[in-house]
Parts: sequence; C-alpha cells; structure tokens
Amino acid sequence: MADELLSPKQVQADYGFSAQTLANWRWTGIGPAYIKTSPGKGGRIRYKRSAIEKWLDERTVSGGRAA
Repeated sequence: MADELLSPKQVQADYGFSAQTLANWRWTGIGPAYIKTSPGKGGRIRYKRSAIEKWLDERTVSGGRAA
C-alpha cells in the first residue's frame, strides 16, 4: 500500500499544525520531512503521513523524562 501524501491543509486538519507553522518549520529545517514537486515558489508541498508520524514519535516524551 502506498504511503498517503498530504497537503499542508490536510496536515492541519489531521494534526492541528497550521500551514504557516509548517512553512516556518520548512524554512528553519525543524519540521517533518516533506516533498516539493518542483523547484521555486510554485512547487507544491506534500507530506508523507509516515514522515509526520515518525517526526511526532521522535518528539514524544515519556512521563518522568526531562524534555
């Protein structure tokens, strides 16, 4: 089964991160991995659902651990 590709608006609907927050994270290099379909401003951005889930898992803090 192919990994689902999500637009920034779909990420916002499913995970609550605004499209602007995702753009800021892309700019600073701290957000989840993404796909850009073509170079320049006109390139559409897509996120693999698995990349978002992996990114979230890496940032999950268990109780009792320092953040």
